Amino acid sequence: MAKTKESVFQKLSRAVVGKSKVDDEVLDNLEEVLITSDVGVDTTLKIIRRIEERVDRDKYLGVSELNRILKEEIAALLEENNTVDVSDFELPQSNEPYVIMVVGVNGVGKTTTIGKLAYNFKKAGKKVILGAADTFRAAAIDQLEVWAKRVDVPIVRQDMGSDPASVAFDTLKSAKAQGADVVIIDTAGRLHNKINLMNELSKIKKVMQKVVPGAPDEVLLVLDGSTGQNAFEQAKQFTLATEVTALALTKLDGTAKGGVVIGISDQFKIPVKYIGIGEKMEDLQIFNRVEFVDSLFS
Repeated sequence: MAKTKESVFQKLSRAVVGKSKVDDEVLDNLEEVLITSDVGVDTTLKIIRRIEERVDRDKYLGVSELNRILKEEIAALLEENNTVDVSDFELPQSNEPYVIMVVGVNGVGKTTTIGKLAYNFKKAGKKVILGAADTFRAAAIDQLEVWAKRVDVPIVRQDMGSDPASVAFDTLKSAKAQGADVVIIDTAGRLHNKINLMNELSKIKKVMQKVVPGAPDEVLLVLDGSTGQNAFEQAKQFTLATEVTALALTKLDGTAKGGVVIGISDQFKIPVKYIGIGEKMEDLQIFNRVEFVDSLFS
């Protein structure tokens, strides 16, 4: 997160230079810092309002305290969106496999995130199976197969153009037969026709529920953190198309766009669960809101 930290922290330092207390000018500058860090307008205004309330309540707030207060307010926002800090890749106890359906547009690091998830669950002692239900692109199936080999986990696939729901069905059948703990299903990442996407995702869900009642346990939306406002738009489209229960933000390793995490979580009330911070298999972390906020402002 170093580049993000540099950006937000440096902008913030410039915003308060020569000031001793938090006044309207400091708040205006802070608003600009947050918006240019991709926090988003609505979330920025919410944070500014909270800080104004604290200024009113405490009567005098020094600029030196602004960092601490900002950290507290942003961490509180993330907590309100059910972003709970968990420390490892544990899963709820169940006789059925835990089913994760992964959604997101092509190019955001969806397949890579699935590979890294498989690696981490396997490392945690879980038996993992992948399902290549993005049958729209041959490359997506091949790419997932490469990851399955790297991590050494089974994959269920069919040819390009097959029915995605049928792949999901076969994957869950296979998972139950093999006593798998986790099933991760990749889905097609095209947004140009939302109605088709909506129909496809609800069909996949229905078919999976014939094998594992209540599946999927999690619908994970993968977003590219470096695309800023574009990630907001994708989140909007996918939350309209299906019920997203968790977020994974990728490409937060070399970017000044970390603020997008705060904005998306706040606007869509969806907890951030994972962040991708690099290319290696180990470079997927469980999101820790306190550490994240500290990294932005320390």
